Amino acid sequence: MKVNILLAEDDENLGNLLNTVLNSKGFSSSWIKNGMDALDFFKNNSSNIDLLILDVMMPGMDGFNVAENIRKMDKTKPIIFLTAKNLNQDKLEGFQVGADDYITKPFLMEELIARINAILRRAGSSEQVKSNSIGSLQYDEVKSELILTSGVKKLTTKENALLSLLVRNKNEVVDRQVALKTIWGDDSYFNGRSMDVYIAKLRKMLSEESSIEILNIHGIGFKLIVK
Repeated sequence: MKVNILLAEDDENLGNLLNTVLNSKGFSSSWIKNGMDALDFFKNNSSNIDLLILDVMMPGMDGFNVAENIRKMDKTKPIIFLTAKNLNQDKLEGFQVGADDYITKPFLMEELIARINAILRRAGSSEQVKSNSIGSLQYDEVKSELILTSGVKKLTTKENALLSLLVRNKNEVVDRQVALKTIWGDDSYFNGRSMDVYIAKLRKMLSEESSIEILNIHGIGFKLIVK
């Protein structure tokens, strides 16, 4: 079965090239040329979309706002941002709105395809645990759901992957470099900053249960403490 990709890119030349390459590599790509139309397309076709590639700077609505709106409807669909910006703050903003990856223009098509395949492999991992308890809370890795006393929290792909790693090693130290290489693919400084953003998000989610804590182990990594 083909993977369906929503591509939102306003640059005519790049969009046409990306659309052609994606389809030639066996994906089914739908190319949209502005942010508002991309959001409308997602609303009408969300069940058939497996992954999104969003340009950050687009007319109508920028990629960050498109992603923010999509995350209100769907927490799990992988999102890759494309941008000409190379500022770390812009990249962190992308991850804060729920991105799974971020590629700065110009880039090699082979790099984009490799990142797409890596994200799809992580999202479709056969090693997932159906359900697990974290203290009094329930965590369903397959459904990407954390069941809190306040309700069910739907997790993004990276939130789910990171929480899964912590849960599998609860009350044990998870090495920072191991987590980065397992989930992000490498342990670069920027990916480390991105992981810190996700750790902060998970801490906030788990904060309503006093017996659960994610500790920073200085110079080593993290530990999910369940008392």
